[in-house]
Amino acid sequence: MSNEDQKPGAPISRRIFLRGAGVVVALPWLESLPVWGAAAEAPKAASAQPKRFVVQFMGTGVNPDHWWAKGQGATMELSKSLQPLEPYRAKLNFIEGLFNRPSTGVGIHPGMTGNILSGMPLTRGAVLHGGTSVDQVLATHIGQETIQPSLILACEQPLTGYHESNFSMAYSSHISWQSPDSPVPAEVYPSLAFDSLFENSGSHRMESILDRVSEDANGLKRTISNDDRARLDEYLTSVREVEKRAQRMRGDLGKASDRAKDKGKPLASMKRPENGLPEDIREHMRLMCDIVALAIQTDKTRIATMLMCRDLSGLFYPFLNVRDAHHLASHRDTSDDYERITRHYVTQLAYLAGKLDAMPEGQGTVLDNTCLLWLSNMYSGSNHDNSKLPILTLGGLGGTLETGRILNFRNKGDENRKVCSLYLSLMDKMGVKLEHFGDSDMRLAGI
Repeated sequence: MSNEDQKPGAPISRRIFLRGAGVVVALPWLESLPVWGAAAEAPKAASAQPKRFVVQFMGTGVNPDHWWAKGQGATMELSKSLQPLEPYRAKLNFIEGLFNRPSTGVGIHPGMTGNILSGMPLTRGAVLHGGTSVDQVLATHIGQETIQPSLILACEQPLTGYHESNFSMAYSSHISWQSPDSPVPAEVYPSLAFDSLFENSGSHRMESILDRVSEDANGLKRTISNDDRARLDEYLTSVREVEKRAQRMRGDLGKASDRAKDKGKPLASMKRPENGLPEDIREHMRLMCDIVALAIQTDKTRIATMLMCRDLSGLFYPFLNVRDAHHLASHRDTSDDYERITRHYVTQLAYLAGKLDAMPEGQGTVLDNTCLLWLSNMYSGSNHDNSKLPILTLGGLGGTLETGRILNFRNKGDENRKVCSLYLSLMDKMGVKLEHFGDSDMRLAGI
């Protein structure tokens, strides 16, 4: 067992690790454990807890007929597509009428997507150029407080080539940009994302990480309170459950890599499941959500972006009794099929929210100190309409973000309904104050 290296004059670190052969397991904060000579602390107020920012993105819009909310707080009435969020209505904000001005009127799909988190115009042709995304701005400012500045995951391989509008397909495949010219590579393989959380590498990589740190874990349990011991056992059980699923997918990835090598093809050019990605997208998405939850719980990172499906998505949903792939289904966005698809993606948000809300932290939960931002690059896929965007937030950012509200900006005028104004407001609440971001120099009223 070890503590994070402590720099002279730095705040006392409460980050604890278990170590074994080729693996490092970061643990949740344990209140009863003195760190670096400090006395054990009483639970902190929400405002003293770290704040987190997590994005979930769904490409090509929602079913517009079933995207609405009425009322407020715990009695808020939610549409059919939003019903998975009913347990979290008091922690939900339904935001309507915001738009990303630089992406309007420039052509469909890639030009509406690559700047969804940056609000900067995109360059057509061979040279990629847009803007740094809000998640990476936050990672630059607060990422040094964690082991990993940000976690970027995707559930679908990126596209290559160019769209008929002469925008690079890279814009359809990436929403997180570390600079105006460079997207952040997204990890699509759950086993590799899991390994990155625990620095799992080397010849022992196929062995259980918990077996390798069991001696450290047993020693730690003798030094902590009963409550923390229960918290530790619950956490390690969660890790074990995620590890078992990741290990199975690691084997699939190994077989896929061998097949690609035999065929002389890049792995990314092969279709699911030949490329080693789970054939059942439900399993893929849930595991990615679990990995984000573990990363947040252990303070591995405080910034995560999840491309649940890209623009021009080719994902299929046989479990929803939908025959068409995602993109084609979005052209009939008022259909029952696309409503079920929309609800499936809202369910992923609800699942992650539930994981974070089940983690006690201070006087509340981890969700109370987090902002989960859910959005799409357009409202209507049949019309390729992005004059307004479907946007949800869950969580209160340590009490700085009022929740349980419907915020309607449809008739506020274009200058007052910029999505970048929302980003400026959220960054303020994360402690990152900028004069302007993207196409906005104003905060969003009422946030």
